[in-house]
Amino acid sequence: MSRVVAIGSDHAGFELKESLITYLESKGYKVMDQGCFDKESVDYPDFGHLVSAAIINHVAKFGIVICGSGNGIAISANRHAGIRCALCWTPEIASLARSHNDANVLSLPARFIDESMAKSIVDTFLLKDFEGGRHQRRVDKIEI
Repeated sequence: MSRVVAIGSDHAGFELKESLITYLESKGYKVMDQGCFDKESVDYPDFGHLVSAAIINHVAKFGIVICGSGNGIAISANRHAGIRCALCWTPEIASLARSHNDANVLSLPARFIDESMAKSIVDTFLLKDFEGGRHQRRVDKIEI
């Protein structure tokens, strides 16, 4: 499961999602494509919920969600207990999301980053470990 990534997007993130699927598979990841499957207008919460379910049900270790701003789909993913979805637009933010917040879902803003930046963010997110320690105490306080 450690090399399984669930990914989903709305229409605004479709092209970036398709590119990232190819990229992740080339790096040896098993990718679960949760949709959408074309550029027709769809509702981002549907795909945030599907990716979150894959994490909660222990089918995938990490998730990636993508919409135009990254906000709506992140909010949808974070509605699920046990999901810590972080909107990241730089590798540094992705690094902190993993190391300090134990984020398990990455949200990308398709309209504000290019493919090269997205790949760098994804690499950082998937390879960075959670530091634990003082951060664990804080992460434990997230769930209410």
